[in-house]
Amino acid sequence: MDHPNNFYLLQKRMILILKQINKFGKLNKMSDMEQQLINFQFDKNYKSDDFYVSKSNFFAFSLLDSWPKWEKNILNIHGEKYSGKSHLSEIFVKKNKGIILKSKILQPNYEKDLRFHQNIILDDFDKEVDESKIFSLINFVDQNSKYLIINSLIPFNKMEFKLNDLISRAKNCLEAKIEKPDDELIKVLILKYLSDKQIKINDKLLEFASKRITRSYGKIFEFIYKIDEISLKKKRSIDQKTIKEALGT
Repeated sequence: MDHPNNFYLLQKRMILILKQINKFGKLNKMSDMEQQLINFQFDKNYKSDDFYVSKSNFFAFSLLDSWPKWEKNILNIHGEKYSGKSHLSEIFVKKNKGIILKSKILQPNYEKDLRFHQNIILDDFDKEVDESKIFSLINFVDQNSKYLIINSLIPFNKMEFKLNDLISRAKNCLEAKIEKPDDELIKVLILKYLSDKQIKINDKLLEFASKRITRSYGKIFEFIYKIDEISLKKKRSIDQKTIKEALGT
């Protein structure tokens, strides 16, 4: 069972990470960095995850944080795989209550299960889903004064639906794009994921890796996986040779 102090230990760890990054002169004063940590009440049923807010994801985060003061009741968060859409939704649900559904497995008579939830999140949405079910869900949300968050790889309003009514509704929703990771976020993610695997990296090598890695969340995950694989297989600490091998250069 998680201890209530785990959340504060996690915050401490992230602040140490940010201090390390600050040595490169890429971040502002410490008070600004601390404000970028999402603080939500510790819940023993919630994994001790963290989410770092940067220029890349600030707009999506700020929209979720401003709930329920939205101009519309449907929000589409879109961005590449591993960009944090699902993670943001989990944090939102823990804070504001709601339910997360996988869009491909919407069951018949789902309204019965959703009537007690004010916030509904459709995760991993793509245009291959049953359009009539999605349109019915949107109507259900409107008719019952609920909120709907749709997570997708591409914008909801750019999907080529066949149902005209759904095309019209897709154009009438809030939209937030999670951009490609900026320099600051790349370093935070590398440090965080290496720390999760208990792999150490010094400032010089972090700078070396972050300048050469492709600006993509997927490529960062791939890099961490390869670093871990090389470290376990060859039982050696990280150096420039390891980083180049992991990057395929």
